[in-house]
Amino acid sequence: MTASSDLIQAAKQALALMDVTSLNDDDTDARIESLCQMVKTPVGTPAAVCVYPQFIVTAARALTAHNLKDQVKIASVTNFPAGGDDIMGAARETREAVASGADEVDVVFPYRALMAGDEETGRELVEMCKAACGGQALLKVILETGELKTPALIKRASELAIEGGADFIKTSTGKVATNATLEATEIMLSAIKESGQDVGFKAAGGVRTVEEAAEYLKLAADIMGPHWINPQHFRFGASSLLGDVLMTLNPDADAAMQEGGY
Repeated sequence: MTASSDLIQAAKQALALMDVTSLNDDDTDARIESLCQMVKTPVGTPAAVCVYPQFIVTAARALTAHNLKDQVKIASVTNFPAGGDDIMGAARETREAVASGADEVDVVFPYRALMAGDEETGRELVEMCKAACGGQALLKVILETGELKTPALIKRASELAIEGGADFIKTSTGKVATNATLEATEIMLSAIKESGQDVGFKAAGGVRTVEEAAEYLKLAADIMGPHWINPQHFRFGASSLLGDVLMTLNPDADAAMQEGGY
């Protein structure tokens, strides 16, 4: 069955906005090499691959081998997944990830500290990790919204991350029971809009189908405007979404490639 034109458009958009992710405890060099090979699709490439710090060099080597290094960014994670309150430890991990070749660093906000009433630790951790990026990498701050739970805490975490200098704010690690939700997304996007800052948004964990991705894209367009939705401002963190995107696009792949649409 051929997908609708709206679904095909959402799939094209989602592919370009995706951080294809492998953050498994049993990851190996071979698995990361396979991941990097997989992102060279007949219908375009994602925005980034996201891997643990020890696989940054492996990812860089694999992307170079597939002539993708200039097209696909390398993202990594720090203070992950626990989101502890060791500011210097998080900054050190971030600095090391950038030195290894990460183009982007997704750091976990110390959300438990915020839940306990401590706002300053979160703001300072983001500031220090932003400084550790040294202007060489984007800093994406994971709020772990499923653990924060309440709209007030999600909004405050968003505000603190933005105040600390986040380039993106991100919903989740994908390692807890509740990850990305439309409710948390609306709160975070509204916080970005209210801040007036040039900050992006990343939905991570639980977005598995093009239909689900389309709901996030529509919400972002409603709040931020359709022109805001680009890889500089919007990402999906996903390990399984790519498969559904490729299945949706496959019937039109040849025609789209001839038209230069990918």
